[in-house]
Amino acid sequence: MTAHATAEPEGTAGTFVPRILVFSTNTISDPGIDLAGSAHFHYSPGVNVIGLPCTSGIRPSWILHAFESGFDGVFVATDGEECSYLHDCAKRSNAVVQRAQKALKERGMDAGRIRVAAICSVCAEPFTKHMVTFSAALVAMGPAKAG
Repeated sequence: MTAHATAEPEGTAGTFVPRILVFSTNTISDPGIDLAGSAHFHYSPGVNVIGLPCTSGIRPSWILHAFESGFDGVFVATDGEECSYLHDCAKRSNAVVQRAQKALKERGMDAGRIRVAAICSVCAEPFTKHMVTFSAALVAMGPAKAG
């Protein structure tokens, strides 16, 4: 994983804008996320997306590395049952997220900083809603302090 934390985005009057790393799949969730941008839907400017072939290939260590790199939250946009690679992708992806949440708790951080949801190729509005609600939850938690 080569995502690097850059300067923290700022909202109006220097308010905290959480940095969110989104793991997305190239064939299913990426088009839905792109559609949100094309439709000019508004969500946090702190959202960064990394495309992957299949979310079941994510490793918990990648998620933890995101926090060590300055991200405040991680969102895994899975294909759900639509994955073209594995019939049990959703189950595997959820297991990865659960292991990462457990590791985050062990580091003294709130497991709610990691979320997962199925995002399809036409899910622009659901993706936007997820980003808005996740951003609000992260604002309430404050900046992540990687332990």
